[in-house]
Amino acid sequence: MDHENCEGEAGVKRTRTENSTLMSKQLDMFKTNLEEFASKHKQEIRKNPEFRVQFQDMCATIGVDPLASGKGFWSEMLGVGDFYYELGVQIIEVCLALKHRNGGLITLEELHQQVLKGRGKFAQDVSQDDLIRAIKKLKALGTGFGIIPVGGTYLIQSVPAELNMDHTVVLQLAEVLVCLLRKNGYVTVSDIKARLKWETERARQVLEHLLKEGLAWLDLQAPGEAHYWLPALFTDLYSQEITAEEAREALP
Repeated sequence: MDHENCEGEAGVKRTRTENSTLMSKQLDMFKTNLEEFASKHKQEIRKNPEFRVQFQDMCATIGVDPLASGKGFWSEMLGVGDFYYELGVQIIEVCLALKHRNGGLITLEELHQQVLKGRGKFAQDVSQDDLIRAIKKLKALGTGFGIIPVGGTYLIQSVPAELNMDHTVVLQLAEVLVCLLRKNGYVTVSDIKARLKWETERARQVLEHLLKEGLAWLDLQAPGEAHYWLPALFTDLYSQEITAEEAREALP
């Protein structure tokens, strides 16, 4: 009986080893095919945002991160490392130039629009997915960048402000009010109490923190009660382009 058990265990181990070897070979083959694909289509990957997303997804399937490869195959073959580094620098420049307007919060759509304006018509096209990937790399470097989901899109945080879940929920509420009630980027204590069922003090503490961090403006002259404006959602602010003077002043 013990002899049969030993043979059974040996068989299981042998099967596991064979499966592991097979998976390893398949993974190596997939990586080889991926390298051949990248070599053949490198121009499309560099120039076409949709193609780039598909390629990034293929890489993620086998645990390859082209942006973390340093000067390895992916960086040299595709130039994607340089692409996202340069894009990250441009994102920082745009956020710095707009910081005095929005306090360090900007919608992904507005950031995308400003980045495209700054790149010119002959530069490589850039998608919102590219921006997210570049921002995640900036975030990993401890630059104070963050990505806040709001109503199916994102707010990009470019200042090292401490934002907890309450602050994020209020930002999400403000985005909902913009979409549903056509409010142009402000929220009140009453809005928070009615929609989130919070106590007055909790709502006020969150708004005061956003005010303190420079992410909100206070309007005491508004009818009814104080309005806390979130300039990142105040679309009228972005009817103007960033001026050359603003861009120069923003740079260190």
